[in-house]
Amino acid sequence: MLFRYAAFLAVGMHLLCTVPPAAAVADPVPIDRALFATEIGDRDVSFLARDLETGAEHVLAGSVLTKRHTPWSTFKIVNFLIALESGAVPSPDTVFGWDSARRPAANYWPAAWRQDQSLTTAFRHSAVWFFRDVALKVEDQHYRAVLRDWGYGNAAVPDGSDRFWLDGSLQISVREQVAMLAALAENRLGVSGTALDALDDASRAGTAGAVSLHGKTGAGPVQAGRFNGPFEGWYVGYVRRADARPVMFALHAQAPSFRALKDFRKGFAIRLLKHLGLVPDTMPD
Repeated sequence: MLFRYAAFLAVGMHLLCTVPPAAAVADPVPIDRALFATEIGDRDVSFLARDLETGAEHVLAGSVLTKRHTPWSTFKIVNFLIALESGAVPSPDTVFGWDSARRPAANYWPAAWRQDQSLTTAFRHSAVWFFRDVALKVEDQHYRAVLRDWGYGNAAVPDGSDRFWLDGSLQISVREQVAMLAALAENRLGVSGTALDALDDASRAGTAGAVSLHGKTGAGPVQAGRFNGPFEGWYVGYVRRADARPVMFALHAQAPSFRALKDFRKGFAIRLLKHLGLVPDTMPD
């Protein structure tokens, strides 16, 4: 699995400590934005990929890597692990019933949300109600402690909030997204191999030969409640390879509308990973 190359380090260790300095990486290698001008269009795009095998960082020219943004549903990567490690969810397959009176469906909810969910299906469907319930089980103090230790953005979790990753409270940058994933892969966060393997399974988004892509999208309106205006969004994840350590990546984009962002996020991230030779050309978009 993705993190197995470091799994021997986890035996007998149950540490949750402040993230130590990351291993030195090479100077960033720029990706010529002009090569993708047509695809990018009027979107504002930032992209970073870190190859843990070589230490190389690849950056789309013109990217802003340190500006923090709302993580939206990419926070489900972290929330998935915290849910398991905290015991708030006993296993990836434990099913929570959807209480339609307590969590009434909004008009925009897809059919996949309007049903009972396990942690795995909620991650794959991006079912917000499930993770809001998880947030209330985990509680804010625990979140704040873990997010500080993991170096997850500003680690801001208001008291009693069950939507802090959606309302602008929690903020994280492209570079911080990649650094956190690298810390997980390098076993610097003390997360159990069982939880990491479960994430590996839930987040699988495509395979090509011995290479698998794992990730999570996220998006929301730039101006709160204005769903017919500009949107920002992410595709954040990693590439698992049989013969080399993984690649971590994060793409953030802003577009004039959700429609202009919806398919672009994942598709363009894969396009860049193919351009860099980090996934095969046969990897499905």
